[in-house]
Amino acid sequence: MPITITVTRAGPYDAVSMAAIHRSCFAKPWDQATMERFLASPDTLCLVGSNVDSSEGMMGGLLIARKAADEAEILTLCVAPACRNVGLGRALLEMAVKELRAAGAKTLFLEVEDGNEAALALSRLERGSGRQA
Repeated sequence: MPITITVTRAGPYDAVSMAAIHRSCFAKPWDQATMERFLASPDTLCLVGSNVDSSEGMMGGLLIARKAADEAEILTLCVAPACRNVGLGRALLEMAVKELRAAGAKTLFLEVEDGNEAALALSRLERGSGRQA
């Protein structure tokens, strides 16, 4: 049975859930106030995703990117541990590339911590596709 993943732009009401997901993924998480600042910034793209088939469709991942001129940078991309390995991270990244390209970005940057194999694999996948933002 195929998995249904949804990715949408985040709204101000998503800040609490975004902070909770970030907290489940990082040792130094961003709090609700930080998420609210990103959500309020016109140069920032905030996406949230969910696996509709599990967890009652609750938010399971997020991506935050910032665009300046024709460049963009992914500031964070995370998927809650219970929602991993179903393509949610890939769906968030694909939507971000599409949105940032439409906004005029030609280059997309992503810093990945050494040892973060899931992020490194996703980065290799995106580079291997020959796509640029």
